[in-house]
Amino acid sequence: MAKAKTAFVCNDCGADYPKWQGQCGECHAWNTLSEIRLSAPAGKTAAGGRSARRAGFAGTTSAVQKLADVAVIDLPRLESGFAEFDRVLGGGLVPGSSILIGGHPGAGKSTLLLQTLCRLASRHAALYVTGEESPEQIAMRAKRLGLPSDQLQLLAETDVDVILASAEALKPTILVVDSIQVVHSETLTSAPGSVSQVRDCAAQLTRYAKQTGTVLILVGHVTKDGSLAGPKVLEHMIDCSILLEGDHDSRYRTLRGQKNRFGAVNELGIFAMTDVGLKEVSNPSAIFLDRSEHSAPGTTVVVVWEGTRPLLVEIQALVDDSSLGNPRRVTVGFEQNRLAMLLAVLHRHGGIHVGDQDVFANVVGGVRVMETSADLALLLAVVSSLRNRTLPRDWVVFGEVGLSGEIRPVASGQERLAEAAKHGFKVAIVPKSNAPKKPIPNLKVIPVARLSEALDACS
Repeated sequence: MAKAKTAFVCNDCGADYPKWQGQCGECHAWNTLSEIRLSAPAGKTAAGGRSARRAGFAGTTSAVQKLADVAVIDLPRLESGFAEFDRVLGGGLVPGSSILIGGHPGAGKSTLLLQTLCRLASRHAALYVTGEESPEQIAMRAKRLGLPSDQLQLLAETDVDVILASAEALKPTILVVDSIQVVHSETLTSAPGSVSQVRDCAAQLTRYAKQTGTVLILVGHVTKDGSLAGPKVLEHMIDCSILLEGDHDSRYRTLRGQKNRFGAVNELGIFAMTDVGLKEVSNPSAIFLDRSEHSAPGTTVVVVWEGTRPLLVEIQALVDDSSLGNPRRVTVGFEQNRLAMLLAVLHRHGGIHVGDQDVFANVVGGVRVMETSADLALLLAVVSSLRNRTLPRDWVVFGEVGLSGEIRPVASGQERLAEAAKHGFKVAIVPKSNAPKKPIPNLKVIPVARLSEALDACS
């Protein structure tokens, strides 16, 4: 059997070499060379699974044409059965798209996809490829969750050649591969999960999806810091990258879109893990605002914008005397460096010094706040804890704080105020540029232009 031509490429600088060596001659890094395939073997037959298909993949070319002559086709999306999942995807599954879903072990990736495919299998041909579990384990989970499993096709395989041959025979509308880190190609000598194996197998599967119009969903592992494992080029190959997050001690899971060619980025879907699988949460603001009846200092509510909708979350801050020479700055759900910057602004332009205090900040519910609209709410929570003064429960705050102490406007301010009024809030402290031109019923809006004005409004 003819073997494909290979090269060894440095994972750090991209330099290539004809044979393996311990150190890269360009960047001088050690043990960073990975084997990649340069061309496909010509000797494999169709019975072996792939020759004609691989040749078609490698040699397919398109004629040059003008952009105005390209026909624009509005492809109908496939509903997954979960409104929250469809929201993150931008409205549903797009035919011919490749989706990468990652998450920590036990987050619920396999459960979510199994629930989705069992629902879709009654209307569309679906193939679930598992490389980490046996068919018996998948069947036991489906039975425990009470899912209809009579229409779903199941394949336990890790060889990408066999997976593609089975997909060509069954012609599924939706193909799930769980997971891409265990899939391997026999033409590469590296181990499954290596950079070259993940890149090559993902490229073959993605190319198949584009040519056949199949919806491809790849499951990916994550590293300790929560980012997707494997080569960075993997995220460039696919059309949509989403991450399923959630702590083991929490019953809620957040599905966040990190890349989407067919919808909004940073869209957020909320699920609850139950004994019968994942259930979507239609009104997440009500969950994250499940507050105690007794108000306490250091608590504020902010309206953040996640994708295409507003979300009300509670922010907590605790300021305490520090016994260390270097006071601590600890954040959960915030960027720690931004907290340090905001505390400096509070000292310089608000006249409030917390340099000798430990400051802890937390977003209730396990949500990560990625935007800057929570700056003002975080600072007011810090001041509330420092002064031991409780802010009213029916107050809501949002706004970006600049380095010169100005309160900058944020996007979708009117929608945020409408969401706050819908949940019964009576007073809103917002940037002056976000103040509504017409009064909002049952909501008093306090516009502020400087940090000092916001502090005076809360005093």
